Amino acid sequence: MRGWFRSATGGLPRQFWFLWTGTLINRLGSFVVIFLAIYLTGARGFSQSQAGLVIGLYGVGGAIGTTVGGVLADRWGRRPTMLIAQFGGATLMLALGFAHSFPQIIANTFLLGLLTEAARPAFQAMMIDVVGMADRVRAYSLNYWAINLGFALSSVGAGLAAKANYFLLFAIDAGTTLITAVMSLIFLAETKPALPAKDQKTKVNGGLGTVLRDRTFMLYVVISLGGIAVMMQHMSTLPIAMTADGLSAATYGWVIAVNGVLIVLGQLFVPKLIGDRDPSRVLAVAALIIGVGFGLVAFAHAAWFFALTVVIWTLGEMLQSPSNAATVAALSPPQLRGRYQGLNSLNWSAGTALAPILGGLTQQHLGNAALWLGCFGVCTLVAVGHLLAGPSRARRVARLETAHAAPIIEPLPPALAEPVADAPVH
Repeated sequence: MRGWFRSATGGLPRQFWFLWTGTLINRLGSFVVIFLAIYLTGARGFSQSQAGLVIGLYGVGGAIGTTVGGVLADRWGRRPTMLIAQFGGATLMLALGFAHSFPQIIANTFLLGLLTEAARPAFQAMMIDVVGMADRVRAYSLNYWAINLGFALSSVGAGLAAKANYFLLFAIDAGTTLITAVMSLIFLAETKPALPAKDQKTKVNGGLGTVLRDRTFMLYVVISLGGIAVMMQHMSTLPIAMTADGLSAATYGWVIAVNGVLIVLGQLFVPKLIGDRDPSRVLAVAALIIGVGFGLVAFAHAAWFFALTVVIWTLGEMLQSPSNAATVAALSPPQLRGRYQGLNSLNWSAGTALAPILGGLTQQHLGNAALWLGCFGVCTLVAVGHLLAGPSRARRVARLETAHAAPIIEPLPPALAEPVADAPVH
């Protein structure tokens, strides 16, 4: 066990662990978004449509923020973008807790979504900068584990805080964001790669248009969108299907909790399983497993059967998440990593928005069986797409590795005097 733990966590650069710690702390206090609808309708007395509008505007702000954040991470740098987003997010979180009128809440929520999501591309780009390609699957697995552990604990803490006082949700969330921001200020160094002189002359740095014209990456985005739309059914059409079978909301709660428990218990074993395998094949297998899990919902009518389907698609998710992150990282040129991460995050936002619309229409007009068997069909197409696109991705990654083969020394964190080990960037 000790040897396995060393292989799962050893050898990663110190700046990665500061990022990892910040992720865990921030997720431990991620209360407000989970309880926002309940807070708006219960504590503030707004209607369901008003609450829906507020939450929708948070998503719109997030979509804008992740795009702008990606551009700023490449232009200004990863660290300043994260600091502005984190300190601004903590301030807006408190402001939202004090806001009473509907216009105030709308404005604060929109801006909060913008700043919260603006930090994401900068964070991801910094992680790619400091972790070499050989260690990225491990690094992303560890980060995904921290996200799910923090989310699981925050869900429990949010319930307790809401019982005491709703404002505690905003205060604690703002506090953990502020702690993360202070950690970023003290311990994180800028990692944005310098643009070579030859690229400065030819303006290789480009903009979002450069990313959109990248056919290899955009094909990956389109293929991934199908898988995202299927995965997000667990938040929209799955509870409806379970309710239609006479199961309670509480039953749905513990069934879906199986997802988080499995990830927390098993995610750290994933890197050893997939570390040396072709990422495109791993993504194809993951898509098929996810498809089988959601496809079996068509035959589920009891709580234990629904829980079994969650187990199956969670196993696929555990394979998919680090492989997806590592693939996006490998396909991103160093000077455009923020933009690539921003567009990838935007793709997740689009999939999350499309999932309930497409799933709901299918469920209403064609029935549950068509929805869940359709999910299996979509995942099968996603798997085929990953296999067919795999060779072109491998060639693209090889070209990028050759072009950026020189190792980059991880910068010295501002508050630390200890030398930092080399962190090659591919």
